[in-house]
Amino acid sequence: MAFFSQSGFSPLLQLLNDYEAQPECNFYKECKPVQCPKPQTTRSFAPAFDVRELDEGYYLDGELPGVDQSNIDIQFSDPHTLVITGHTDRNYDTPKIPSRSPSPASSTGWHQATVEDEDAQSASSASSASDTAPSEPAEKAEPYYWAKERSVGDFQRNFSFTARVDQDSVRASLKNGILSVFVPKEAVPLPKKIRIQ
Repeated sequence: MAFFSQSGFSPLLQLLNDYEAQPECNFYKECKPVQCPKPQTTRSFAPAFDVRELDEGYYLDGELPGVDQSNIDIQFSDPHTLVITGHTDRNYDTPKIPSRSPSPASSTGWHQATVEDEDAQSASSASSASDTAPSEPAEKAEPYYWAKERSVGDFQRNFSFTARVDQDSVRASLKNGILSVFVPKEAVPLPKKIRIQ
């Protein structure tokens, strides 16, 4: 099963390619498509949260996959509004491709294909020229993304509570990409009777 079908996504992929290739125009030159660097803009998104209210307080559970705990800030902007802000980036660990054994022919009986030059002298001069040329470090190529569906950038969610909450007893934890916040309700003040003397 293919990830992208040729019939379904071809127009969309072509549209994305055309969008990325901005034309470079000059009055004295002919317009030609070039790969332009995209301007760095700050993206923002709103993570999904489940909010439950029970007798003892409010439970907030939000999806923040890949977000480090140090990049999350939780604070009250006023006595009834909780603000959750943070930032996440697109970070990848590229797995190392395992190298093949140096000589598969010795253990499995396979034959490795080789190319022989007709002119041995040209081959030896070409190899000596490549040996003396200084080796430059290979530049790391930017990957071409087929899809960018992950939410990255700054995020913010505001939660306003109707009941009075105890700000000093709020608890939060981050486990397996789920941010869980418990906001307890403040105890209802009992009426205090004043005795006349």
